[in-house]
Amino acid sequence: MGKKTIHVSDFSGTVLRPDDEVVRVVVLEHPDLVAGPVQLDATTAEVESIDDAALDVAVVEIHDRHGGGEPRRVVLTASEFDAMATDVPMAQLLKTAERVRPPKARKAADKPDYGTIEYAGRPHRGRVTEEEARLVREQLDEVNKRLADAGIRQVDPADPEHALRYDFPAATTTAATAS
Repeated sequence: MGKKTIHVSDFSGTVLRPDDEVVRVVVLEHPDLVAGPVQLDATTAEVESIDDAALDVAVVEIHDRHGGGEPRRVVLTASEFDAMATDVPMAQLLKTAERVRPPKARKAADKPDYGTIEYAGRPHRGRVTEEEARLVREQLDEVNKRLADAGIRQVDPADPEHALRYDFPAATTTAATAS
């Protein structure tokens, strides 16, 4: 027993033949679209009128001046939007208006916070903050258990480099008090 797959146009329901020029139409926004973008299959002939039917539109966001709430997104015909400019033609207004810069990606959000028990004691470049050093000194057993579980070198207060990095008493002092 064999299986046969038949592809059909999402627009017309007609069977798509192997020699048909098939295109994928991605619907980004539509009043009936509820769960994000979708894709539809069609022939080029079925969608060639899309360009003719296309509207000149303006897509704008309306933001509360005080930054409260989410902005509203509005789509209107370009001519309706242009008519809102009564002092200067919209084309001139758009050329001289202040540019909106996309918000800069915050790299700090991606960086681990070594001042938390989750990351304290992990090897890293840069200086050790007082908060990280305090956590390592005060919760050394917990820090080392977490580091060992992650397969990372543990903090050794007797190691002169670690003693300096995390502000442990000098290794000689530790050895003298241990005897």
